[in-house]
Amino acid sequence: MSQQSAVPKPSLQGVRTKVRKGQVKAQAKHEPAVFRDQLYKHLETVPENDFEGFSAKLVQAGGTLEYLKYADALFEILLVGGLIQPGGSYLDDGAPMSPFSVFNARNPPDIEELKKYVDVFNKLNRRFKYLQKPFEEQSLPTLLQYIGRWSSEQRDKLAMTIGLLLSQGLVTAACLQSLTKDHLIKNDQSINILALVFSAYLTEQSIDHLATTLKRGNIKDLLLFFPPNKRDAKILDAFFREKNLPTVADWYTKKQYAIAKDAIMKELKEVVERSDDSESIISAIQSKLEEQRLPETELIQSIWQGLMASVDWSARPDQIEGLALREVGKFAPVLVAFCKGPKTQVALINIVQVYCYDDTRVMKAFPQILKVLYNKDCVSDQAIIYWYQKGSKPQGRQHFLKATEGLVKFLQEQEESEEDDDEDEE
Repeated sequence: MSQQSAVPKPSLQGVRTKVRKGQVKAQAKHEPAVFRDQLYKHLETVPENDFEGFSAKLVQAGGTLEYLKYADALFEILLVGGLIQPGGSYLDDGAPMSPFSVFNARNPPDIEELKKYVDVFNKLNRRFKYLQKPFEEQSLPTLLQYIGRWSSEQRDKLAMTIGLLLSQGLVTAACLQSLTKDHLIKNDQSINILALVFSAYLTEQSIDHLATTLKRGNIKDLLLFFPPNKRDAKILDAFFREKNLPTVADWYTKKQYAIAKDAIMKELKEVVERSDDSESIISAIQSKLEEQRLPETELIQSIWQGLMASVDWSARPDQIEGLALREVGKFAPVLVAFCKGPKTQVALINIVQVYCYDDTRVMKAFPQILKVLYNKDCVSDQAIIYWYQKGSKPQGRQHFLKATEGLVKFLQEQEESEEDDDEDEE
């Protein structure tokens, strides 16, 4: 056996080993310029502004050209009109600009015309689904980081096109992360591009839709698109209002309020678990307000929700109402400290109304809770009367108005009696 294994095996000389076709393609030289020239031959036959014709030719060319291998080159050609070198400059080999590209759109940029360009990308990516990933993960982020290399009109066209692509769900907002690079955020370049993206987006979708898109793209804070010395909520608010995007400014403010409210509620729960001393609770709230200010109505809502969340509601059903009244009385000094104006007092009554509507265990206790708040000076008689007459929330309105009818009647009679006494004194 050992002798047989030592004998060399015969070999074939002059015979070519057959290699799979796919392997040959994978090992082929990467030649984006050749790809570009071949693509141009297809696009050059289409009349200018014939968007249906360009779509048809791109689909046809995909049957012979290696779109997946040259995906970056393909989208560079279709978006900015030519091949891009590292650093953002065009490949200088004497080739003309692409017969079709977003940069070919007229000046100044027109949103309706750009929608036709976006439709071409939509049809292309639907036909060749494998292009979706390189489009949003490679091509767009790369081009965005070079956006400072182009003229203002070209930047506007690209930004508006990306806004439309986002609005139609053709790409995710993750591509916008490129705009947070240091060389782009200086001189307000990134934020101006972002404003154009949002403007185009909002021609197609609502601000809530935009908020969802940003969340899915992991865009957590718009301040990161501002220079470090301008990362202030007031500057952001003024900027978007100046750009005629008040809905973005309002959305961002509400988002920051929600974050601040959650922080206060979490802090309240932790403080109450350690100590239910009113002064400690008030001090904790004031510390949080130093980090992020809140409107009084938003603040009182977070305080109420935080305090109620700290209560152990595991009592017997017949004891829940009594427990609620005791807890409201115990936390009344905290509410008084932050419930100073009539607007905030009416807001507190509405917060309690909605809370009792949502938690049916304490629904019947609403009139008694309102009476405790009145006796503890958290709300005034005028605030209760105003709420009863025209300030109540729709949730369970008829039930709560009927339940508080006796209390309101008493307060009105008391107010009239005080007015009569004042007149007698005069």
